[in-house]
Amino acid sequence: MKNAFAAFALVLSGLTAPLAMSLESREAAAESAARAWLALVDAGSYDASWSAAAALFRQKVPQAQWQSAVSGARGPLGALKSRTLQSATLASSLPGAPDGEYVVVQYASSFENKASAIETVTPMKDKDGTWRVSGYFIR
Repeated sequence: MKNAFAAFALVLSGLTAPLAMSLESREAAAESAARAWLALVDAGSYDASWSAAAALFRQKVPQAQWQSAVSGARGPLGALKSRTLQSATLASSLPGAPDGEYVVVQYASSFENKASAIETVTPMKDKDGTWRVSGYFIR
């Protein structure tokens, strides 16, 4: 009986290991997309950040509106001093968004004119399978 249980545990761990790796790789890919997109915002390349965003983002937020909103929110903060990953949480459903694959990524950030901020970036898996940012919030 002990051997049967041990064999079952091995089979079970063999089935869950790829799932865990898959979750970790999705979170890592989404976090990488978030960092690349934030680099555009940090550089003041707001038009490029809009163009690099998810199709859903571009459908919901006109480019001129994005430019105005992000420059109004980020401009007064000054240059980025530091950004540390706090969490990356996989989600399939978010308020006001269609069901899909999302990762809600939160960073503890510090700026020239604001010592402590929380940035929330939400990459989603776009229709072509690429992770792109679908939302950004800073407080």
